Amino acid sequence: MPSEAPIFYNPEHCHNESEVESKFIVHYLLPALGYSLQSWRQEVTFGNIRLDFLAVAVNIFGHRSHLQLIIEAKHPRQNLDRHTRKFRRYLTLLNVRYGILTNGRFLRIYEQVNGELTLLLQVSGHAIPQQIDQIRRLVSREALQTRIYERRPSIPADRLPILDVQSFPELLDLESFQGLGDRSVDSSIQLIDAPAETIPQISQPPSRLESTMQVIAIYHNKGGVGKTTTVINLAAALSKLGKRILVIDLDSQANTTYATGLVKFEDELTDTIRESYIYHVLKERNKFFIPEVVRRSSFTSPEFDVVPSHIDLMEREQEFVQTEQARTRLFRKLQDVSDRYDIVLIDTPPSLNIYARIALIAADYVIIPSDLKPFANQGLRNVSNFVDDINSFREEMNREALNVLGVLPSKVLTAAKFVQYTLPKMEAIVRDQYGFSLFKTRIFERRPISAAIEETLDIGDLSIPNPRSILDFAPNSEAAGEFEQLADEVLARLRA
Repeated sequence: MPSEAPIFYNPEHCHNESEVESKFIVHYLLPALGYSLQSWRQEVTFGNIRLDFLAVAVNIFGHRSHLQLIIEAKHPRQNLDRHTRKFRRYLTLLNVRYGILTNGRFLRIYEQVNGELTLLLQVSGHAIPQQIDQIRRLVSREALQTRIYERRPSIPADRLPILDVQSFPELLDLESFQGLGDRSVDSSIQLIDAPAETIPQISQPPSRLESTMQVIAIYHNKGGVGKTTTVINLAAALSKLGKRILVIDLDSQANTTYATGLVKFEDELTDTIRESYIYHVLKERNKFFIPEVVRRSSFTSPEFDVVPSHIDLMEREQEFVQTEQARTRLFRKLQDVSDRYDIVLIDTPPSLNIYARIALIAADYVIIPSDLKPFANQGLRNVSNFVDDINSFREEMNREALNVLGVLPSKVLTAAKFVQYTLPKMEAIVRDQYGFSLFKTRIFERRPISAAIEETLDIGDLSIPNPRSILDFAPNSEAAGEFEQLADEVLARLRA
């Protein structure tokens, strides 16, 4: 049963973050939610993540995302809205479903499912003693234990597993902590009688078996509009939301291949890509399937897969122009891995060539990055005509027409007057003259984005390229926030 909460709690007694932790969380909240001293730890570190508190309802292999609770404390004068991005990142990376964010004056309870953060409850500090039963129903130790029944219907509702944490060090091992939410409960778990408390019904994450791979081409026939930057950092943002990501570089300039850290060689003699890259996927009918060609990129954490490109791709174009089957080969081979990935992002060449055509034939959706300058806007007419041409071919394949998700304002200048007066006019031209919708997200031209890609690692006398995503290089920056917002908007548009 939960420990009884102290009757009295006054948020005015918390004057700094340390007092929020000690007076509110340690002496009031954790006991009120039934977490004994043996079931929680303070200042828990996983890699570069430091949690204020991690509370454990029960140490059962396979249900850690349900049975653990992260609590983050802030200074009483800090606005909690400023911390929700980082809080979501913590919950997502550590695969924890429930979290409390509080500054003592307000308490928020969040639920994270597949990287989406939902606010379940917000209570003012003065109202917490009156609302403690509602808080218990959401995140008390007993409530989290009860949720095993949601995943194990064969367990009678009045017989729930209640175990003490015997080995906290093992529990806090990062590798065993992550990614265990979908495994079944060990049948050897001992069950003892415990009353089942009524709790709100909370949605379950979709089964991997129910997921459908979605392929997005990032395309504009105008160069220099931020395609590669969009591909790699959107991939990183989606990966951090728990999505299984495949990036395909179909541009002979191979900028995405370089930016994701796959170019570790210095010359032709040490080239590790030439013998197996996107060319071979397109060329061979019965060889070089995607699982044989993909490289794992450490560009971000969690990592994602990349089908690389190579500068030699430029010389191979005529081979595919004359081969009708090559146009659909990428589409066919992607069908073979539809159960491996949630989202595929294709970086395309800034042209109307065969590689752009192959990408759009394989894709389900298109995002059009644009700096919205006159030449980029004029190029939108070419994009529209090209998409129409592709759709005619797709109709012959009995495939649905491409869905253009919208034009993404990218490499946008940050000058205040430009953003206030000029940018809205440029966006209006895209809508009114070219008929494209625009993303609400804007990707501004910021130095940290390029600095992240230009990072190197010094090994002896060598300087090895070591590019990182902006979300790993500067996770609290405005640029990182823009790509997190873009990932959210892309997922929303995919569901629409």
